[in-house]
Amino acid sequence: MRRFSAAEVDAAAAFLRGGGVLAYPTEAVYGLGCDPDNRAAFERLFALKRRPPTQGVLLIAADLDQVRPWIGEAPVQALERARATWPGPHTWVFPRSARVPDWVAGGHAGIALRVTAHPLAAALCRAFGGPIVSTSANRHGEPPVTTPAAVEAALGAELEAVLDGPVGGLDRPTPIRDALTDAIIRS
Repeated sequence: MRRFSAAEVDAAAAFLRGGGVLAYPTEAVYGLGCDPDNRAAFERLFALKRRPPTQGVLLIAADLDQVRPWIGEAPVQALERARATWPGPHTWVFPRSARVPDWVAGGHAGIALRVTAHPLAAALCRAFGGPIVSTSANRHGEPPVTTPAAVEAALGAELEAVLDGPVGGLDRPTPIRDALTDAIIRS
């Protein structure tokens, strides 16, 4: 397994662009990510997580410009709701644009997006040049993990790489809301 320090964020982003699967810190837990346009990397991520492919994943980004192409037709109010909480630990589900690969959305009509306020996760997205997949770095159905050592213990030798850094101050994964209705999907 490859380890990247926080100072090696550009190398970690290049690893993602090259098709790698990487664990990295987010606002509350370690996330598992890859290039959302790379289907082979995405399939390895899902195999590592042992997650059913019908479940979608969320994407995190450094700013609104990075996620805008992934958002389909949405009223101004939906974007205003998200803007009021971004960057920050809030995930919003928008109608997905034609740009969203089916494997990212799973069986869903929408796409879950977050503009992260976590400094290292945001730096990774900036260095990558766009949003990256973000799903908790654990086996499906197991509790999320918050340290590189816990990620390694949870995912074992199958884990390709880790970007070392502290998680943010949240005590659980970010809430998810519907951008169109403001309904809570996960609190």
